[in-house]
Amino acid sequence: MEKLVIEGGKPLSGNVRIHGAKNAALPVLAACMMASGVHRIGNVPDLLDIHVMLDILRALGCKAELKDDVVSLETSTAHSSHVPEELMTQMRSSIFLMGPLLSRFGHVQVYQPGGCAIGERKIDLHLKGLQALGATIEESGNTITCRADRLAGADITLDFPSVGATENIMMAAALAEGVTTISNAAREPEIQDLQNFLNAMGARMIGAGTDTITIEGVDRLAPRAYRVIPDRIVTGTLMVAAAVTRGNVTLENVCPAHLTSVIHVLKRAGVQIAIDDDIMFVSCSSRPKAVERIITSPHPSFPTDLQAQMMVLLSLADGISVMKETVFEGRFKHVDELTRMGADIRVDLSSAFIRGVSRLYGATVEATDLRAGAALVIAGLAANGTTIVEQVHHIDRGYDRIENMFGRLGAKIERYSPVRQLKVP
Repeated sequence: MEKLVIEGGKPLSGNVRIHGAKNAALPVLAACMMASGVHRIGNVPDLLDIHVMLDILRALGCKAELKDDVVSLETSTAHSSHVPEELMTQMRSSIFLMGPLLSRFGHVQVYQPGGCAIGERKIDLHLKGLQALGATIEESGNTITCRADRLAGADITLDFPSVGATENIMMAAALAEGVTTISNAAREPEIQDLQNFLNAMGARMIGAGTDTITIEGVDRLAPRAYRVIPDRIVTGTLMVAAAVTRGNVTLENVCPAHLTSVIHVLKRAGVQIAIDDDIMFVSCSSRPKAVERIITSPHPSFPTDLQAQMMVLLSLADGISVMKETVFEGRFKHVDELTRMGADIRVDLSSAFIRGVSRLYGATVEATDLRAGAALVIAGLAANGTTIVEQVHHIDRGYDRIENMFGRLGAKIERYSPVRQLKVP
């Protein structure tokens, strides 16, 4: 397995451009299956999850290529609605294909999806939504088969504002007969991006970004060129990294409106943030201040995907902070790794109590999931000495060569593969 070796203690400085949002690109690529023809999707990041999705689309019969940051996708050659199990178990977001494939072929066979082990993430809301639209669902072991001659609009209320379920239902309803309303819908920016793409293809839907989305089904959609939004989680990760290293960083191609809760929390911690259109300036010249209480919750509240990174900052803050996780019950696995680096954190059920320390120390740690891995890289950048982060493949699911991204800001960080001798000072 590849490792990242980080020499910490150096403030980050310079400019970096934010790549496209993985969590926007994946459902957009899935939605391309709903319109036969050639699609060109821009600002697509070169990530492990993106390549898994492209492999799935190829297995379905599509022609797919990622060059620079543009995916060229030919969907008219698609001939299958059976998502291979070995690919689906690699990435949870493959579940997005249920709605599009069901709409196009009238049937779809998938498997329980994989992804990061950050707690129980059932797909029951996806299945209930498709059933409400008229699909029949059969489950046999790990296999899920859905069928529907023609989906029909329905009023659907989600028990929880699930991003994935909201997006799957949106895509299925776009070609359903009649009107669909999704109540208690997720409000994340990626939902709005998907609506914009579907409407560009000819769908009729409004309300994304609110808790109620209304979709008037149409008979067909047409391919369109599109550019996905910047990645707000990558942006937030870099903002935290600038703060914990006492750096001064300029972030380009950002959407500040997608990060209002993060900006608010970081300013409470004493981080200086200035905004000029799609450019953000982040600096922190002194020790961060503790933040009394942060609660993760669906957008527009503080995102669970930045909880681990923020915990690194709080570990170095002056005072005691509390982080409460309300989205995923298994998302404190990075705590044990941070404590190996000298952090003082105590977990009680869904809350972490963080007493700030003056410094962290380099150690060998393991990325247990995507965002935990990013947090450990940030900790290594701020720590005294050498940090080795193992299980880097988790990080590659959401960050395009994280070592290059931080390297452009002056960080001393290298990737080592098993065939390359690892030398640690």
